[in-house]
Amino acid sequence: MTAQSLPPLTLESARDLQNMLRAEIGPGLSERELDVVEARFGFTFSADHRVFLAAGLPHGSRSWPDWRNGDPEDLAERLSQPVEGVLFDVEYNSFWHPAWSPRPAGTSDALQIARSELAAVPQLVPVYSHRYLPGTAGECGHPVLSVHQTDIIIYGNDLTDYIRNEFTGRASSLPARSTVGFWSYFVHGGPGSDVATPTPHTPYAVSAQEAAEYLRILALERLIGRQHYPHQLIEAALAALVLDVETESLPLLAGLSRTEQERADVLFDQVLAELGLTGALPADDTDIPWETARWELVHWWLRLIVNGSLAPGAGGDVITYEGWGALARPQSLRPLVDEVDAYNDWEAIRRGTRAQLAESIVAEAERLLDGPWPPLD
Repeated sequence: MTAQSLPPLTLESARDLQNMLRAEIGPGLSERELDVVEARFGFTFSADHRVFLAAGLPHGSRSWPDWRNGDPEDLAERLSQPVEGVLFDVEYNSFWHPAWSPRPAGTSDALQIARSELAAVPQLVPVYSHRYLPGTAGECGHPVLSVHQTDIIIYGNDLTDYIRNEFTGRASSLPARSTVGFWSYFVHGGPGSDVATPTPHTPYAVSAQEAAEYLRILALERLIGRQHYPHQLIEAALAALVLDVETESLPLLAGLSRTEQERADVLFDQVLAELGLTGALPADDTDIPWETARWELVHWWLRLIVNGSLAPGAGGDVITYEGWGALARPQSLRPLVDEVDAYNDWEAIRRGTRAQLAESIVAEAERLLDGPWPPLD
């Protein structure tokens, strides 16, 4: 469990970051106050999180945890939310981590095993709303994770990158590294993978045209740095083969065994070339990195949200991060981002009112899809 080798955050640079926030900044927490918080709630701040809070304590919005004067029950609930979210998916959505012992038939027994396993995973510590940093004493450079039950994505390569992305739209273009074993599974399919987050969606295709389109979308996601698990490429190829897409390499990709998955990327490139898709991918020819590709992907992600293949909260986060933020915050996407912000607000999470807010994200996605594309600012 090792964080990235990045320069440590200083008090001066932390204060520069806090100048970007839409929040009041109170006096920073003293070393004693930080120690008391850690002892009271039984966790440790990572080194950069500790420096950030020593530089100043953001407040004025319930999305910022108030480690000095906040309600202890509220803070404890925030700290427990990531684990409780996983347990919710164990109980209601059939989630089971592959490293755990075989799942028992009874739900109560499964929850007992899951809770025992989760007691040993690295603590996630809230930074803002449902954005979390791994709490690892003395370490810095961990990515900030956006956590919705088991829909978990990287929202910044480190704390500095996260603040710039969340509050100014100036995220890094560098690939992120997930650094804590258990939580890495959700964003990368394994600990410590140097790839960007796969989109948490359920693929679909009912025709050869849609199957070929999906292969192209995977290629577009890869252009902007969203790599994929080998099994995703294999499953996409298998679906295309069943739907009568014909290329020489498609059966080879679709037929890869578990021990052959390292060949998936090379065969996927061959399939794209044989379908004539490689030369048809958009160029990176504007001041905004992969601008054309990103707009096409935003359209695709909106479609997934509307047809139920991508959860509204998780899909809204992907669009906010890879679309709105990376595309220099176009005003046309602002209403969607506002709906996502409302969905992510801590009070909505705490009150359990997110189902209605999810419907608002879907409605805004439908509105965008019904208009011109790219939408006009």
